[in-house]
Amino acid sequence: MLDTTMKSQLQAYLEKLQRPIRLIASLDGSEASTELRGLLEDIATLSDKVTFDDSGTDARKPSFLIAREGETTGVRFAAIPLGHEFTSLVLALLWTGGHPPKVEAATLEAIDGLRGDFRFEVYMSLSCHNCPDVVQALSLMAIRNPAVQTVVIDGVYFQNEVEERQVMAVPMVFLNGEVFGAGRMTLEEIVAKLDVNADRREAEKLGAKDAFDVLIVGGGPAGAAAAVYAARKGIRVGVAAERFGGQVNDTMAIENYISVLETDGPNFAAALEAQVRHYDVDIMNLQRADKLIPASEPGGLVQVQMANGATLKARSVILSTGARWRNVNVPGEAEYRNKGVAYCPHCDGPLYKGKRVAVIGGGNSGVEAAIDLAGIVQHVTLVEFADALKADAVLVSKLKSLRNVSIHVNAQTTEITGAGGKVNGLAYKDRASGETHHVELEGVFVQIGLVPNTEWLKGTVELSRFGEVEIDAKGHTNLPGVFAAGDCTTVPYKQIVIAAGAGSTAALSAFDYLIRQPVVSEVPEAVAA
Repeated sequence: MLDTTMKSQLQAYLEKLQRPIRLIASLDGSEASTELRGLLEDIATLSDKVTFDDSGTDARKPSFLIAREGETTGVRFAAIPLGHEFTSLVLALLWTGGHPPKVEAATLEAIDGLRGDFRFEVYMSLSCHNCPDVVQALSLMAIRNPAVQTVVIDGVYFQNEVEERQVMAVPMVFLNGEVFGAGRMTLEEIVAKLDVNADRREAEKLGAKDAFDVLIVGGGPAGAAAAVYAARKGIRVGVAAERFGGQVNDTMAIENYISVLETDGPNFAAALEAQVRHYDVDIMNLQRADKLIPASEPGGLVQVQMANGATLKARSVILSTGARWRNVNVPGEAEYRNKGVAYCPHCDGPLYKGKRVAVIGGGNSGVEAAIDLAGIVQHVTLVEFADALKADAVLVSKLKSLRNVSIHVNAQTTEITGAGGKVNGLAYKDRASGETHHVELEGVFVQIGLVPNTEWLKGTVELSRFGEVEIDAKGHTNLPGVFAAGDCTTVPYKQIVIAAGAGSTAALSAFDYLIRQPVVSEVPEAVAA
């Protein structure tokens, strides 16, 4: 199963094991079980602290439990965890074997303190780049706390479960048989959902912080660049982000960031965070801003109220809250979200193998999605509102060469239909003739651009008719001491490299603003007189 290079790398990692572990497999006569046996036997030959045991009796076959020697609890993989999940496998082996995770002490303490019965099942696919974070988080929780059980399931091998539970997007997490969440979630997010007092404690901690010189709201490329440029000026910098890395985390391939030949979104986001942390920036993750309160006097403190009730203060603020996927806003979209309506073809495409799907949107993202899906599904129907596809010519040419793709331009999506709790079709109107059509299918991928995350700013900073923050060439907004950068602004061309440049500009402008403010003496006037 493992080639020479992978064996060599894994063997080096397994040297970090501090205690013996056992791989307890539940197998049958299937080809998948034979493949899994080969993988586990390979692993066992690489360390004297790893034992392979095929005496498992779990109902899911093939599957295997990673447990400490002499124990029968741990994390179970009902999968052959290669591809994007090979790292998850390696980490589960190391953590079970006593190697410490690189997780903040407060988070580990919260995991260890969980009380109750938490039986997690997480459905994933090996091509899903959002799945490893969730798999690794739930694996660590099961390894550290016996009250937590985690089973990682590759839907390819358990299609009956996928159909029965209507798993039509991954990662999909069930807790004690009920849907817990879907999509990318961090360890901190999962723990916070289980720890009922987490918000209160976090609000108290945030509210006690001193005022920042520069507070950046948003942790995508713009926010990260702003943080680095500001911190290098030797001033106090904080970043409050709902999800550090922002939308980059959901990007599969990045091939146009100068000096980086090729990477993927999660790795790029991790690199952004690592560089920001290098400069001792105060990163406050999982924090959503609710309200901006301008300074009450020239040179005064700007306030940002957070969703958990805390208020952060700063001498200047940089808004870099980015954007999110735009909804098509037709009947059926919300009702069938994650039940046939999806937004990530790389993540969810494998769930529609051999089925019929539609892609809404004829720009680069929509055409790329259609090309990607055409290699997996039975048929792709692409629906574009405009009278021509807007994607690059090379992509359009590739799309038109595919035999299992139908293209409808000048077509207005009017409804996503369904029955039995899942999608069964898409209705659209021919804008030229007025005729209505219905396409029978099992999945719809929405790829129609972005909407800025600026709803919380209405009534404070000036916004464009599209909801973007109005800025000048230096990132100034209409409010003194408040700057903005990235995809949430009026800057043209929503690209990572442009957002990073805009973040740097905003940071330099904020510093220029700060040094031009009057010096506030720390000596009381009566004493100075």
